[in-house]
Formats: sequence, structure tokens, C-alpha cells
Amino acid sequence: MSRPAEGRQIGGGERVLILSAGVGSGHNSAAAAVREACDLRADVTAVQVLDVLRTSSALYRDVLGKGYFVLVENVPWLVEWGYDASDPPFRRRGPIDPWTRANALPVVSAIKRFRPTAIVCTHFLPAQLVASLLLSGVINAKTAVVSTDYDFQGLWLTGAFHALFVAREEARVELSAFGLPPDRIAATGIPIAAQPSAETVRGSHEPPMLLISAGATGSDDAVAVVRQTLHMRSPFTATVVCGRNVALRQRIEQLVAPAGEHYRVLGFTPEMPQLMRRADLFVGKPGGLSASECMAAGLPMVLVDPIPGQEIRNGDYLMEQGAAVRCNTAATIGWKIDEVLREPGRLSRMQAAAKRTGRPDAAADVLNGLLGGASRPLVVSRAAQKSILASSERRVVASDVTGPSSLVRLIDETAGSTIALVQTEELGGLQKRYGASSDGLVLRHNASPASPLREERRLIRAVLRGDDLLPVRIERLSGPGQIVPA
Repeated sequence: MSRPAEGRQIGGGERVLILSAGVGSGHNSAAAAVREACDLRADVTAVQVLDVLRTSSALYRDVLGKGYFVLVENVPWLVEWGYDASDPPFRRRGPIDPWTRANALPVVSAIKRFRPTAIVCTHFLPAQLVASLLLSGVINAKTAVVSTDYDFQGLWLTGAFHALFVAREEARVELSAFGLPPDRIAATGIPIAAQPSAETVRGSHEPPMLLISAGATGSDDAVAVVRQTLHMRSPFTATVVCGRNVALRQRIEQLVAPAGEHYRVLGFTPEMPQLMRRADLFVGKPGGLSASECMAAGLPMVLVDPIPGQEIRNGDYLMEQGAAVRCNTAATIGWKIDEVLREPGRLSRMQAAAKRTGRPDAAADVLNGLLGGASRPLVVSRAAQKSILASSERRVVASDVTGPSSLVRLIDETAGSTIALVQTEELGGLQKRYGASSDGLVLRHNASPASPLREERRLIRAVLRGDDLLPVRIERLSGPGQIVPA
């Protein structure tokens, strides 16, 4: 059932706000998949999807959106450097920058108008904004951060959230090793649209079908890919999807005209899920959403010209799983595809690997995890953020860190969920004000005449959520009885 863009309300129940950012199509596609999953839940009575860049100024939108792809096209090494430089967890600490804050004012107003009970972020920009609103007491909603690539990138980590959803188990283990509590992290996969229920059956006599994708905007790289397939020795058919690039479609139609019915050339099409089910091999970039859709369809990939940073890491994971091969030069694309098709059993093995890797229910799992999860947020103090960053740079796990900078988890005694991650050095001040026993605290407003530190006030405001007090248990990550990351 479709819902109007401004959301709707039928009565009580969950009001889910999904925040994305239109840098490429993947983040918005993930947001649309979560919205689709909302429509299947009786407890969700209102839903809204908001692209925060569309709500911001045109200049801000162009710098972040169009500017990124200008860099990808002209100075890809700079994109890779930026990705690596911002990868360590909590490298960027503190509040969001003034320019972003100014452009976020319309987004904050939209959030207040909608009055969400749950917020899902499919881009790190709104995730950072929502964390600041949670810590300042502006919102009182469950919040989720949903990573849209297979490799987790440090910009997605925020100082406050209810649930963090990553694409694969290795990312969950990595974050747990840094000290993030396992009860707040889940490896669900990347949310994708519902897949066709029926498998497409093709005759055994039909040659393999290639699905060549130029992306939603239609990359000119597709011309080189198609040209190389014209030299292949193996029998095949190909469907070429040119996205919204009309000129590209015309060029490719002229290029393949002599090949007759071996090629089918399309523009932008909503039928990609059906095409993926029918195809035998996908040729294109390993964007997080494209790759996830291929894996859910059991469709292995031939990776071409991945964007430095996230797409290269996506490709590394897919090749590690046996579900993809990569072409590093345009001149070998046809030969590479031929190698896959001509080796007995290789294509079927890659298809089986893709099927094992796929997570078609990720969107529903994200909603289940958020709406059925902890009611109080996890707050990571800034001192704890510094410890996590230092651990990552030293390449040690949190349980190896000792002394004042070691980490301590505060556990909600009643719910059993982790509500804060702080440094051991900070724990002394908390125990003076809220100490109930050697291994417990009772957090409350205005606990003592002495004015609490600002960081303590942020923590108390975020986790109490209107309650007068909260008994918590102290759990140390190092020393005797240390917690070993899962």
C-alpha cells in the first residue's frame, strides 16, 4: 500500500521517520526498502521518508551530492584518501560543523512536526544530526543507524543511538572489539526492496544472460563494457540497462545493432529485480545496494571500475565469498566473462555463493531490531570515543586497554541493555554522585548539590527519558573479569 510523502497517521502506534541523503541512489533505495517494510507492519501507523539534502540549501546539496561525483570522476585518489582518513571510529568528534548545522534547521523542523517514535538513518549525515538531537533532549525517539555498504566506515559511528545495523558479521565483530556493546549492534545485511516471490525459469538450451548495468544515471563506462563483450567467444545474450542517460542508450543501440537479437538495450526501468532473477551474471559497479540486490537474487557479479573506498571494499568482500570477479582494465572484460562461462561448474558455484551471501529480509530485520529493542539509547561519552579511536589506531581490542582510558559499560539493571560507554577515569565522578555499591549506580536528575559536568548531564538527559532514576550495573572491559569482545 502506498503512502503519501508527508506521511499519514491512522491512530496510535509507531511513527517511523526514515532519513536519507541523496548522494548516489543507494541511500535513498535503502530508505525506500525500510519504508516498504513499514507498510507490512500493523504497529506502524505513520511513516515518512526525508532526503535531508533535498531539504537543505541548493549550495549545500550541490557541494555534497554533485561535488562527490566530480571528485570520483576527476581525482579518484582523493576520494580514496578521504575514505581512508575518515575510516577510524570517532576520528571526527564533537558536534556537527556550523555549516551543516545551519543547513539542518529545516530537517530539525520537519522532525519536530512529524513527532516520530522511531528514526531510521540510511546515511551518516542524518545519523550525526539525530545523535546531537538525542543528546540535547530535542527528540525522544528510538534511533537506528543503518550502514549501506559491506565494509563499515567510521563516519557512521555516532555518540548516541539505540541500534546500529551493519551489513556483515565481520563489521559487528570489529565494532565489538573496539568496545561497542554487542547488544546494540546487529549484522542484518543492507535493506533492499522486496524480491519477486517466483523464480524465473529459463530453458536449459538458452545461452547465459548477462545483465550489464550503467547505473541509475548511466555511466559512459558501459560503452567500453559492451564493446568488449562483442569479442566474446562464449554464446550469450545481454540486457544493457542505461539508466536515465538517453544519449548513452542511443550510442549502445548503434554499437550493438550488427549483433542482432543478442542484445536488448533499455533505459531506466523499474523491472531490475525481475531482470536480476532472470540473468546469470551481472556486469557493473559494486554499490552496496546493487550488490545486495544481486546477492539476494543469487546473481554473481563481474565488477567493473569500482569507486575507490566503499565500492572497492564491497568488491573485496564479494570476491572473498566467491560471488564475484573483478576486471581491473577494460581490455580484459570480455576475456574475464568468457573465463567464468567456459570453466565447467564455475558459474553455478558463483551463483550458489551469491545466494548464501544474500540477505533479502534485511529491511524487516532492521525494523524488528529497532522497534523491539531497547527503549533507552546508548550514549558513548567523548572520552570513551577518544579511547575507541586510540584503540583502533594502535590495533588493539578494548579489553587490552588498561588504566584510566580503559572502557566501562553501564547496564540498565531492569532491561539488561547497555546504556552508556564511558572511560574508567569518568567512572569516579559518576560513583561520587550516583554510587549505590562498588558495582552499581543509581542515575537520577539533580543527584547532588555539586553541579554535574556537562558530559554527565548529556548522559543523564539522554538515558533517563523522563524517569526520575535508573539503577545501573558497572561492567568493566579490562582487568579481572574482563569482557572479551564477541
